Amino acid sequence: MPELPEVETTVRGLDPVLAGHRLTSVETRRADLRRPFPADLRQRLTGATVTKLGRRAKYGLIETDRDDVMIFHLGMSGRWRIDPEEIGKHDHLILETDAGHRLALCDPRRFGSVDLVRQEDMAGFAPFVALGPEPLGPDFNGKMLAQALDGRFAPIKALLLDQRIVAGLGNIYVCEALHMTGIDPATPGGRIARKRLDSLVEAIRVVLAAAIQAGGSTLRDYARPDGQLGYFAKEWRVYGREGEACECGTTILRRADGGRSTFYCPKCQR
Repeated sequence: MPELPEVETTVRGLDPVLAGHRLTSVETRRADLRRPFPADLRQRLTGATVTKLGRRAKYGLIETDRDDVMIFHLGMSGRWRIDPEEIGKHDHLILETDAGHRLALCDPRRFGSVDLVRQEDMAGFAPFVALGPEPLGPDFNGKMLAQALDGRFAPIKALLLDQRIVAGLGNIYVCEALHMTGIDPATPGGRIARKRLDSLVEAIRVVLAAAIQAGGSTLRDYARPDGQLGYFAKEWRVYGREGEACECGTTILRRADGGRSTFYCPKCQR
């Protein structure tokens, strides 16, 4: 599933061809993805000018001069394609701009979503209501994390994946940050000292920034809007490396936690 770096990379890739341009055509090629497309999507977006692109957690935001915001989620297999040579059977939403660009939202498994929300209603958009702070934003820090984890006995990895505590973190980057900080993923969150939480916050920021710089991590279907793959997988410290040697020489292990694979080094992470 595309995580925060992949969505951020997608938004940055779309910005040059969308921001400041008018949408001349909006076409849905089926009725739904994970849920139905907004019935008035075409009416409200056709002729509108895109004023800004952004991201909230794992959602991409496309704002217009009509105070509408198109919110997209890439689900398990979604990606945007810029000026594809052909429109394929999995391209379910097509946008055309006054500059002659065509953008196709491709989602073979259809676990993604597209919503259209008024700017003033963004705070009340159901998926956003309970989200925690952005991990790259100023509100995410050691003090905040310590308060959120106080008295919690759940494993730190599970707590970091809780979108109510911090928004947008996914399995890959939590595994990587915990290894960078030397924290066992099974450690109860409330038992981690503040100094280590400060280090963990910094590690999360470093890992996410590096992943964005590398264009994200390509797993199965994901590619950037320009068709290039994300190369952060080449920098993985532990994720996906079961049976390989950690930088310390110890064999990296994998276990299943809540339906997700956890990769860790039993020597480095305590």
